[in-house]
Amino acid sequence: MASSSVPAPRPHRPPLPNAAFRRLRGPRSPAEFAALVRRAAREIGERVSCAARYIGRVEAGEIRCPNYAYERVFLHMFPGRTLTDLGFAPRSSVRGRAARTAEDVPGTAETDGAYEPYEPQAPYDTHHNDEESDVLRRAFMTGGGAPVAAASLGPLGLCLDASPARRPRRVGAGQVSALEEAVRRIRLLDDRHGADGLYRRAAAPLRAAYALLDAGATRQATADRLHAGAGELAISVGWLAHDSGRLDDARSHYAEALATARVTGDPALEAHAFCNTAFLARDAGRPREAVRAAQAAQRAARSLGSPRLMSLLALREAGGWAGLADRAGCEQALVRAQTLYGQGPSDDDPEWMSFYGEAELEGLEAQCWSTLGDWPRAARHARRAARLQDPHFTRNIALYTAELADDLARGGRPDEAAVVGTRVLDLLDQVQSSRIQTMLAGTARVLLPHRRASGVADFLDRHASRPRAV
Repeated sequence: MASSSVPAPRPHRPPLPNAAFRRLRGPRSPAEFAALVRRAAREIGERVSCAARYIGRVEAGEIRCPNYAYERVFLHMFPGRTLTDLGFAPRSSVRGRAARTAEDVPGTAETDGAYEPYEPQAPYDTHHNDEESDVLRRAFMTGGGAPVAAASLGPLGLCLDASPARRPRRVGAGQVSALEEAVRRIRLLDDRHGADGLYRRAAAPLRAAYALLDAGATRQATADRLHAGAGELAISVGWLAHDSGRLDDARSHYAEALATARVTGDPALEAHAFCNTAFLARDAGRPREAVRAAQAAQRAARSLGSPRLMSLLALREAGGWAGLADRAGCEQALVRAQTLYGQGPSDDDPEWMSFYGEAELEGLEAQCWSTLGDWPRAARHARRAARLQDPHFTRNIALYTAELADDLARGGRPDEAAVVGTRVLDLLDQVQSSRIQTMLAGTARVLLPHRRASGVADFLDRHASRPRAV
């Protein structure tokens, strides 16, 4: 009888308990520890449905490596530790279905246990055998709990039927070019009109981008462009959320972009994600986080050869120091930003930095002095910023003008503030930005006691008559 060519199955290997993770739980019950995990997730804008069952599976060794959402939460809970320190296997040993073999123990890979029984499941997790990371699949599903039937954004130009039956098997250069063009269009429309009318519409191309990631690309160069494009799109959508006042949504989008950068080893995308995270942290009242994120961005950007990028990142750091009321730290970062900016543009400047010119430099410095309470100095820089801004960037003109109005009002010049504030009201017919509207509302509150000053009453009445953003 001819011998069979099918090898005998290997004996079942029971998982090894995760003793390190059990020690970290300490005297708390699994349910109590799961509650701490959920709370830590909310602190960083992450969404996990952790229950006692999941903790038990981790401690039993059934989950050898958590998915990226849980990884971020665990590393937030235990700063300074790595996944290995927490008792998990290196991601390289379990990542992706391609890393598994037929004899691997079921139920021990990185995505198993990522969802609790009542969490929405990604419908393609069971049949897609690609090396793309699970964080990208999860991000694709974030925008809607059910399979996405279609993702399109009219004028933004990225359309993809993402139903399982029609999702492309492999992505080509043409689809990646469409993704890159969608990013450019979102930035262009934001520059002109602000974020409020764009954010909800931009969720569709982001889902389409992650559907492309899920399909994968046959050529490495195309795959690299695909990951970079999806990460940049996540940052652009995150900025729209940020500028329209949806700070938790922005934090989540920036975290996804950062995860994509880390997965693919893309320092340019990592620097961009940290840059926006620092700006968001400053606006959310977390100045120390803003400093740390800006410094991390600078570390990622050192090898990129762009002094202008390093200048912008120094300004992000300065904003954090200002929020901490550290005038010396802020001034040092501002000097560094100005010196780096003075080195001029470079062929290596990122495409997304088209907004960063002398006007933005002046505008961000104005915000630093305003945070430190130096209203006259802030007003000087804000005035320069509004004067220097390219007319194409209508939103930024409105932003700098609103900054100037606020600085004048707080600096004891209500009549001038009313004149400048009226200019902002004129620009709001073209620009929809909750961020700018919030700034102007603050200026109006400061001016209320000065209603009798020249022009103030007219400004306040006109401001009060404007419809409020929903």
